[in-house]
This record gives sequence, C-alpha cells and structure tokens, in this order.
Amino acid sequence: MLRLSNLADYAVVAMVRLAESETRVSAAALAADTGIPAPTAAKLTVLLARAGLLASARGALGGVSLSRPPGAIRLTEIVEAVDGPIGLTQCLHEGADDCAIGSQCRMKPHWTLINRKVRGALSDVSLADLAQLPAPVTAHESRLKEPA
Repeated sequence: MLRLSNLADYAVVAMVRLAESETRVSAAALAADTGIPAPTAAKLTVLLARAGLLASARGALGGVSLSRPPGAIRLTEIVEAVDGPIGLTQCLHEGADDCAIGSQCRMKPHWTLINRKVRGALSDVSLADLAQLPAPVTAHESRLKEPA
C-alpha cells in the first residue's frame, strides 16, 4: 500500500488553509481552523518554514504565511518537507543496505523508474490546484441542506 504519513497529510491540510488566507496565521489558529492538534500544527510550521515553504514573523501580528504563491508550491515539496525524499521501496533510500537480494535484484532499476513517475505525478499538483477544490460536504451538512 502506498500511503503518506499522517504528518504529511496534516501538512497538506495546513498548507491549503494557508493558501486560502490573506494574512499571517498563528500555529494555534491553524490548529483551530483545521482540527490538527496544536502541538502538531506548531511542529508543522517549523518543518515547513525550515523547508522554505513558509515565512514566519514574531510578535503581536506574527504567525506564518506562504513564502511563495500557491501555484509555485508543489505537492512533492510539502510531502518531502515532513517525510523526507519520496521512495516507494526501501532500496530507493540512500544508505539502504538491508535488502536480502541487494545487488542481484532485477527490479531495482524498474523501481527507480516507477518512483520517478510517481514523484512526477505528485509534482504536477500545485498548492493552488488543491486550494481550488471544493471542500467535501459532511453528512451533517448534507442533512441540513435537505428539504424539510
């Protein structure tokens, strides 16, 4: 199964929220707006700022904002900021010498190609693309819209 970590998922949620914002947002406000636990939101703002995706300011009007326009931020950048380089198999990670078949593996060159294609597909998605998608309607909201 190919799956992003919860932290990468939360990072995407946080970045979409920031893409929708016109002003700086504190980590606490980001947590409140998204439902991400406050300690996790704080950790994400540090990781995403360290990766150059967020600009931060201290003080009464402080907080974080996107460092670039949403169209210039790629999904791969967000994922790799929190999870590190994308590698579908262990052998694609640098220093991974724990494979039992190692140098005899006939699939390793193919995994490199597959990994490059998957990474390319994720790179084709910008933060602007994600911010333009409509939010899903919850079951509670759909019941509110039904005629009485």
